[in-house]
Amino acid sequence: MNITDIRVRIVNNSNDKLKAVASITIDDELVVHDIKIINGEKGYFLSMPSRKTSEGEFKDIVHPIKTQVREELKEKILKAYEDALAANNQ
Repeated sequence: MNITDIRVRIVNNSNDKLKAVASITIDDELVVHDIKIINGEKGYFLSMPSRKTSEGEFKDIVHPIKTQVREELKEKILKAYEDALAANNQ
């Protein structure tokens, strides 16, 4: 799997834990939208796209199966988020 593009949209609500929303392109062929960048109690983490079930639970629509892939996604998306923040502050 090769992440060929990452786009980050910063959310400008300082009181909210949601800091940005990202979209990734994989192998120039598949796009995943609505990956949320959240500032939690233990730092930043990713929330994968999900939908609410009829029971009121949220289930991921797409997610990495392997821990290594999850960590790679987190590293690359958070780097793109930091770059977007720096570009906004210039």
